[in-house]
Amino acid sequence: MKITITDHAAEKINQYRIGKDGWLKLKYDTEECGCVMCGVTNLWLVNELEEDDYEIQTNHGGIYIEKSKEVFLDDVMTIDFNRASHCFQLKSPNEYLNPRMSLLDKTSQK
Repeated sequence: MKITITDHAAEKINQYRIGKDGWLKLKYDTEECGCVMCGVTNLWLVNELEEDDYEIQTNHGGIYIEKSKEVFLDDVMTIDFNRASHCFQLKSPNEYLNPRMSLLDKTSQK
């Protein structure tokens, strides 16, 4: 799997992380979706990793994904930031996986 983070997205991620500890995770979230097939991918800042999380090196450092959820991702992806909508985007050469992706701070929640 290859993940590229655009310079603008990396800048926004770094601004968000100022003064915060934790790992950046690309989380396929199925909570309140009704079905594992109806999940949505977001960026999470977490202070604990799960057992099946593993690190992918990007052009702007590491990001963690869940091994059990990688089936919902593509082999080549880009994390970008859309200035017009003020949100992150997860896209592949074939499609947008999430055109309005959020960055959520999960470090204070246990």
